[in-house]
Amino acid sequence: MARNKESLVLLIDVGPSIHSVLHDVEGVCSMLVQKKLIFSKRDEVGIVLFGTEDTNNELEKEVGGYGHVVVLRDIRVVDDDAVVVLKNLPRGTSPGDFLDAIVVGMDMLIKKFGVSDKGKKRLYLITDAQFPTKEPYEGTKEDQVDTISQQMKVLGIRLNCLIVREKLCSTEHLGAIDENDKLLDQFSRKAMAKTVHVDCATSLLGAIKTRNVVPVTVFRGDLELSSMMKIKVWVYKKTSEDKFPTLKKYSDKAPASDKFATHEVKVDFEYKSSQDPDKVVPPEQRIKGYRYGPQVVPISSAEWEAVKFKPEKGVKLLGFTDASNILRHYYMRDVYIFIPEPGNTKAIIAVSALAKAMKEMNKSAVLRCVWRQGQGNVSVGVLTPNLSSIDNIPDSFYFNILPFAEDVREFQFPSFNSFPSSWQPDQQQQEAADDLVRILDLAPSDRKEVLQPDYTPNPVLERFYQFLHLKSKAPEIDVPQLDRSLKRIVEPDPDFLSRHNSIINNFQERFELKENPKKKKLPRGAWREKPSASNDEKVGVDGKKSSSSLEVEKIGDLNPVQDFEAMMARRDSSKWISKAIKDMQHYIYHLLENSYEGNSYPKAIECLMALRKGCILEQEPKEFNRFMLEICKKFKRCDLADFLELLYSKKIALISKSEAADSDLTEEEAKILPIKMEDSSDVVIELAIWAVGSCTLTVQIKPSELTRQSARYNRSTRSSRIDSTFWYKRPKRGSGVLRKPGDERALELSLPTSPADSPPLGRCRKPPPLVDYFISMVNAMKGLLISCDVPMAQFIISFNASLPPSQRFILHALDNTHMFVQPHVAEMIRSKITEFRDQNTYEKPA
Repeated sequence: MARNKESLVLLIDVGPSIHSVLHDVEGVCSMLVQKKLIFSKRDEVGIVLFGTEDTNNELEKEVGGYGHVVVLRDIRVVDDDAVVVLKNLPRGTSPGDFLDAIVVGMDMLIKKFGVSDKGKKRLYLITDAQFPTKEPYEGTKEDQVDTISQQMKVLGIRLNCLIVREKLCSTEHLGAIDENDKLLDQFSRKAMAKTVHVDCATSLLGAIKTRNVVPVTVFRGDLELSSMMKIKVWVYKKTSEDKFPTLKKYSDKAPASDKFATHEVKVDFEYKSSQDPDKVVPPEQRIKGYRYGPQVVPISSAEWEAVKFKPEKGVKLLGFTDASNILRHYYMRDVYIFIPEPGNTKAIIAVSALAKAMKEMNKSAVLRCVWRQGQGNVSVGVLTPNLSSIDNIPDSFYFNILPFAEDVREFQFPSFNSFPSSWQPDQQQQEAADDLVRILDLAPSDRKEVLQPDYTPNPVLERFYQFLHLKSKAPEIDVPQLDRSLKRIVEPDPDFLSRHNSIINNFQERFELKENPKKKKLPRGAWREKPSASNDEKVGVDGKKSSSSLEVEKIGDLNPVQDFEAMMARRDSSKWISKAIKDMQHYIYHLLENSYEGNSYPKAIECLMALRKGCILEQEPKEFNRFMLEICKKFKRCDLADFLELLYSKKIALISKSEAADSDLTEEEAKILPIKMEDSSDVVIELAIWAVGSCTLTVQIKPSELTRQSARYNRSTRSSRIDSTFWYKRPKRGSGVLRKPGDERALELSLPTSPADSPPLGRCRKPPPLVDYFISMVNAMKGLLISCDVPMAQFIISFNASLPPSQRFILHALDNTHMFVQPHVAEMIRSKITEFRDQNTYEKPA
């Protein structure tokens, strides 16, 4: 027998207990033969039935004792007749004895190929194993199984057992079932056998591997943990997508009477010159070109070979990382399995030790893999341990290829919590959805998993092969209805739907579906005349008259947030998102610039929060961040600066990268900017003004109260002109000169006064203009000191000593005074003020 040819004998139980699933068994076995006609047309197939009413086999005639076993087809090359036979199996009337069927199948293989043939020979047993096997003439059943297993190993015969059992309604056959399971398990341990149990027709369809793929190593060599530590491993593909068959070109030009016609179509390409269409360009005159902008860059094969990356073959460890760092959606393409080199004890021990250590520490390894010499690419992937639960199977690793930066696709979807409350499900809707998801669980804790990948075939491929077989018999046949076994994969189970009909109906009632009518196309220019939905008197909360259904095209004054959300939700054009953001920014500017004593601040805050949420949902963080920076830059030096304080109290920050991937800011940077961004440069001083007549006045200066200030430095006179406006109940204006003496390297603040600035004697009932002006000057000190480049440690405050005591105001630095300058500078200022205070007389307040 040829080396790659397989001889298969199907041992099918047709007894009374398996009649309920025999139709599915017929379909699976016929599909097995159809696949052999496509992929392995030289294979041989024999068919044996047991549990039949009749008896027809060679052993019964020769030695006897093998009743109710029928050889339906001798071993011969697979053909269409085998498919026809398998689709019409007889229904038996006697209990089936699978041990008799196995012996008859072995006898057929021995008589066909002899005892010395080493070709591929396989028995495939399909039964429910519910009836007891008969007692042997000598010894026990276990001894009989040992004898058969030993003979199978000598002859190189493999055994596959498929046990089909639906839910048992009675306990009548439990003893026989347990005994049969032990015998079949003994086959698995003693011979080259494998047993699979299925409990439904869907699993049956995938349990029989209709196409056997011979495993081929993709790499044999060293797993290099370091230059001094290497482990011999073999690498196989664990999973690989089964591609759809490639359709061949077919020629009908050959005569129908020609039985040897191949109907093959050969394709040849010719390249011709664009200047001379009749001239064929030979291969040596052709060169590949790659587009680079509008031009095509020619690259010869020699240049292309020189550019190619040619790494050395090998598998090297790059390092270890926590398993939690490797997310499941990072896995790409096929899965590989690393096993220790067969027969290499040291490799088996090393792989087992490494796998157990990684499992215990919850680590994964990152590898650099080049499977073969001359490979043009490098695979970087993650190695995860796979500990074996079977004694004779060593531990191994699974390997998954990881993506590079160019391979990652970031599609971040916003949470439902970011949508308006009207879009959020209520408690009853949430419970209905939870119940629906719960009943649709394919792997519940109380029963076996449904549609397991190992036993679920691809319904598209299975349907194609079925139709291909029908097409070969009748070329004009129509596409048939979907097979019943495939329907169980692609459609819900009708029995399941009927059992949970109440839960499904409850979900349907809680979530009412409405038809979305096709919108009529408006004539050009009609949108200009359409009013805002927020100004429509008949706008309601129902779906028929919501702002989204009315196609809002501008933001109105009545409900600006709802108008903004409706514009952002429009999908009839890509312009609405950018237009909604622009309009909301202009509307916020309008609210702030037309505010009177902060009356529009709450509405502006609400609009700003809606704008922030919308920019996160639509992945436009840069638009919001730029707008916030513009607001702070524009309003921090005017009488609207208190709006920034309100903004800070509401904790409205910039959009960080964690909220929107397109943002350039981290969470820390988003919290700092733009609120309070000027605290490090503006001077905030709390002063106590004491005057004659026991008058006490406390004034706190903040950046929001300094509406305007400017300074001009004159290089020739080495002085700066200060102009500032200070707001305290009403605007106060003044100016002064800050001189810079040439030798002393110090600053002197001169405050020119006039008799009009003198306060009245007695108690001061309002802050004197001189005090307002002086405070505004102090508020500008920090910036001027920096612009004049004067050592900050030298700071002199002097007053005109010729002023009468009634006009002499003394500054006293309180213990809780805070100035946003260097600490040593603040201390110097306090000491100078204290020194001046001690040298002058004043009256403390009562």
